[in-house]
Amino acid sequence: MARTSSQPKISPRDLQRWRLIEGFRKTLRRVAKKYGLHPTFSHPDRLLNYDDYLCLFLFGLLNPVVRTMRGLCEASHLPRVQASICTRAVSLGSFSETQHLLEVGLLEKVFSDLSQEVSGQPTCQDQRLNRRPWSAHDGSLFSALPRMAWALYGGGRNGDGHGVKLHLSFHLLEDKPLKATIRPGKECERAVWQEHWQEGAAFVGDRYFGEDYRLLTKLKLKGCAYVVRLREQAIINVEQELAVTEADRKAGVVRQVWARLGATWRTLSVPLRVVWVKAEGRELILITNLSAEELPAELVSVLYRKRWQVELFFRWIKCILGCRHWLAESPQGVAIQIYLALIAALLLQLYTGQRPTRRMMELIQFYLLGVATLSDLTAGLEREFQRLATKNKNRV
Repeated sequence: MARTSSQPKISPRDLQRWRLIEGFRKTLRRVAKKYGLHPTFSHPDRLLNYDDYLCLFLFGLLNPVVRTMRGLCEASHLPRVQASICTRAVSLGSFSETQHLLEVGLLEKVFSDLSQEVSGQPTCQDQRLNRRPWSAHDGSLFSALPRMAWALYGGGRNGDGHGVKLHLSFHLLEDKPLKATIRPGKECERAVWQEHWQEGAAFVGDRYFGEDYRLLTKLKLKGCAYVVRLREQAIINVEQELAVTEADRKAGVVRQVWARLGATWRTLSVPLRVVWVKAEGRELILITNLSAEELPAELVSVLYRKRWQVELFFRWIKCILGCRHWLAESPQGVAIQIYLALIAALLLQLYTGQRPTRRMMELIQFYLLGVATLSDLTAGLEREFQRLATKNKNRV
């Protein structure tokens, strides 16, 4: 999402709220008052508070220097870190122990609150899509260490792969994550997907989610809309041909029908609409439970193309934010780290108006390290916004 020329320039005054850690701490404390904490955090002898622990953890994710728990604890001895991140030095034992005392639900609530605060610019100008909160649902595997036995999922070349999977529902029209679930890599994506269902939701999914026809019936009963891709081998029993408009053809639609899926009467799916789309030399088979009046075939094509936004977000988390080194290895600690990475993404998007590019992220890290001043950050971000605006203008 690039800035347009009509958007105001960033000033140092605007960036005074660029206290990422402070902003996170305020939100965290507000949520913690309502959510509740483990009794140990109210004990008078407790030295490491929950907010110091999580702020130090978040600092480690944003800091390009720290790569291990030991390194993060060493950084906590620095006076500047104690002044702005945590109030005291943290021992390795205290940092390791605290991951088992914090409930992941606390960070889930912080993540949910920040997601509601982020109001991304619409990625599609077609108002017909705004009738439903369309979100792409997908999962991404994070490699785990061999000693993390709980994350063994049987993948890899020798069947001994270790991984943790982030299951994410990503708002396609506002370009932001909505709901996340962290599980061992072996858990079924379709089963976790059902935990994200709620009445009025609207999902876009790849071929994996279209393999179980019973799920399509459950989605309809739940009151959810969907656009899902089918595998080429799917058996389609056509019941009614539908007209293809000129607008549909411009979007690559070549055919649409009402049909049921399945080889026998026992396995037949509920009636649904099948749309064939030609894109980049391939033919995609898409299905939806909405009529052509509710969702024209051209928009079915547009929505599925937008599904790639969730893949780009996974790439951003792994490659630009750099969430690849585990600072904690227990199921609880890993979930805390991934939720903090998602929270960092929302904080950065909230303060800059978009997810930072690699160049922007480098400037932000220089600022957090103290190498760049606030005015340096302001000038650097403005240069990057102008470069992106020129790049997008040349594309048009």
